[in-house]
Amino acid sequence: KVRLVFRHFPLDFHQQAPKAAEASLCANEQSKFWEYHDVLFKNQQKLQVEDLKAHAQTMGLDATKFNECLDSGRMAAVVKSDTEAGQKAGVNGTPAFFINGNVLSGAQPLEEFKKVIDAELATN
Repeated sequence: KVRLVFRHFPLDFHQQAPKAAEASLCANEQSKFWEYHDVLFKNQQKLQVEDLKAHAQTMGLDATKFNECLDSGRMAAVVKSDTEAGQKAGVNGTPAFFINGNVLSGAQPLEEFKKVIDAELATN
């Protein structure tokens, strides 16, 4: 009944955020996006390229494939596209959530999501 879409929106002042976003997409190539996402959020002070690679290795990802992906920079275009889409939608910070056009900005309690989702499910 609910589809979750994650888009990247690295903030300008966070220098490591764009490469960390790329790294999560490289992990996604090995079907480990959410696991890698969680590792990044638990290790927010360890986001240098060497750290990103170490996280992947600790998780058991294929290091050769992951490192090639990250070093190539080929995921930068996806991150850029996500960021541009967010800007067009009016996103100016993270986290930002859209539920059928309803915006929830900033960290919100579960009850706020439940209220909006339940209302949307009831009307569809």
